[in-house]
Amino acid sequence: MNRTLVATAVAAAGTLLALQTSVPAQASSSSSFTPTSNPVLFVHGYTGDGNNWNTMAGRFQNDGWPSSHLDQWTYDWHQSNATTAQQLSAEVDRLLSATGATKVDIVSHSMGGLSSRYFLKNLGGGDKADAWVSLGGPNHGTDSANSCFDTSCTEMRIGSSFLASLNSGNETPGAPRYATWWSPCDTVINPDSSVALSGAANTKTACLSHTGLLSDATVYAQVRDMINS
Repeated sequence: MNRTLVATAVAAAGTLLALQTSVPAQASSSSSFTPTSNPVLFVHGYTGDGNNWNTMAGRFQNDGWPSSHLDQWTYDWHQSNATTAQQLSAEVDRLLSATGATKVDIVSHSMGGLSSRYFLKNLGGGDKADAWVSLGGPNHGTDSANSCFDTSCTEMRIGSSFLASLNSGNETPGAPRYATWWSPCDTVINPDSSVALSGAANTKTACLSHTGLLSDATVYAQVRDMINS
């Protein structure tokens, strides 16, 4: 009887140990760079540049991503998002060639979500991207765009022909995994519901400002684990 109890206890301990050791392994696979991790292309928003990503890119580096796999791309934010999408397509090709990867992960902020979505939907980007992230993106427009007049900005207006075309049919087409993050305290994207997309994993953050989405540690960890899963 005692031998049976001991055997049972040993078996139970072995099972518990297996469960305990499996959890860190799963966490590690999503929180650190591996040979299967994709290079990350960061796409900034209106009035921004690649430096907007310094904090997030630094965190990726701390988690093992080499600098060659972190592309803080800068573009002319005055131009149409369709034009930016064409340039983004060329940048994706450059990044894939430079790293030897077959796909990229795209992390966008604000208006950067529109050109990158255009790339995925209209320029064959769905075959080159594994994951797409929108942080505070005006995916269905924002009333903040009513007070600016650059071509890119007018395309962000609620009801614009650009957005009507971009959102027609499937909002998350193709093979990429789509995810958005939106803040209830973002005063740039109005209404808040503009960010979420049908077919995407849509996450409500803590009370963060529009630019706070770029530097929040919790948002970073969630984005990192999503693209690296």
